[in-house]
Amino acid sequence: MRVWWLLGLLLALEALEDGENRIKPTNKKVKPKIPKTKDRESADSTPKTQSIMVRMMDKGRFQTPAATLSLMAGQTLELRCKGSKIGWSYPAYLDTFKDSRLSVKQHERHGQLILANSTAADTGEFSCWGQLCNGYICRRDEANTGSTYVFFTEKGELFVPSPSYFDVVYLNPDRQAVVPCRATVPSAKVTLHREFPAKEIPANGTDIIYDMKRGFVYLQPHSGHQGVVYCKAEAGGMSQISVKYQLLYVEVPSGPPSTTILASSSRVEGGQDMSVFCTVLGEPDVEVEFRWVYPGQKEERPVTIQDTWRLIHRGLGHTTRMSQSVMTVEGFEPTDAGYYICTAQNLRGETTVATTVELS
Repeated sequence: MRVWWLLGLLLALEALEDGENRIKPTNKKVKPKIPKTKDRESADSTPKTQSIMVRMMDKGRFQTPAATLSLMAGQTLELRCKGSKIGWSYPAYLDTFKDSRLSVKQHERHGQLILANSTAADTGEFSCWGQLCNGYICRRDEANTGSTYVFFTEKGELFVPSPSYFDVVYLNPDRQAVVPCRATVPSAKVTLHREFPAKEIPANGTDIIYDMKRGFVYLQPHSGHQGVVYCKAEAGGMSQISVKYQLLYVEVPSGPPSTTILASSSRVEGGQDMSVFCTVLGEPDVEVEFRWVYPGQKEERPVTIQDTWRLIHRGLGHTTRMSQSVMTVEGFEPTDAGYYICTAQNLRGETTVATTVELS
């Protein structure tokens, strides 16, 4: 009996030594641990902005507006943006004509914009932003903004109305050009056409694209694009033609005014009349302002200054704006002799030139 007991003990010890090789493998499924919501959010450190804009609905309800809205003309649009100092942007012509239909107010905790008796001409971008102010100096708070593009659909108006029947679009080789025919119906099919020779101009996505918020965008304008064009819109079994646009190619590059100065004569006899010409060649749609400094200024000598501008065509379809300021001195006197200084200024800078006129 003792022998059998010892034999059993030896077998048990052997089983314990080889135990790790005697365990049967299993295919037990284990569910992966998913981090809690807070853990996932903390891992993503990218700041997320939330729109501060809401639209006033019926029965006192509020709703965050979508990127685009479509409303019937005549409806009232009321937008509110959270914040104690709110800036607003809306279709520019509402400011140009000081439209009484528009009301913008700042309340204690929100800004409010109300547009009553809307029309197709009100179609456009409405946006707001918070302002961070230090005394009288404020800057835009990019973390607190809101915007929506509103289509105001009006019977018989597939395009946003234009104040004129003909408009000019300048084609600059160094920036995009836009033919601003915007539809009032988001589902409208809009195409671009050349008047002569009559043909449709395809928006191929590489040279020309259509942006419903801007119109047809020429991505890289060149002289071959010039001519008269118009847009055609189709929606709900109706079609409409836009106003016509004259596309003019611009030769002069962007920058401060390219200015020259020239006197009618560098030596003038006493009693004679004399003129000094200050001339700028620049972009057709960029205005130029002139300032003068002249010898008789301290003595308040009377002079005549006349500013004019016109478009000139310089071959191959290139168009340039010539702005000119002419100072005329009548009955030249010794006090009129000296330096005549002209400064030409546009939005991109200023240029100063000078010439000398002597008494002969």
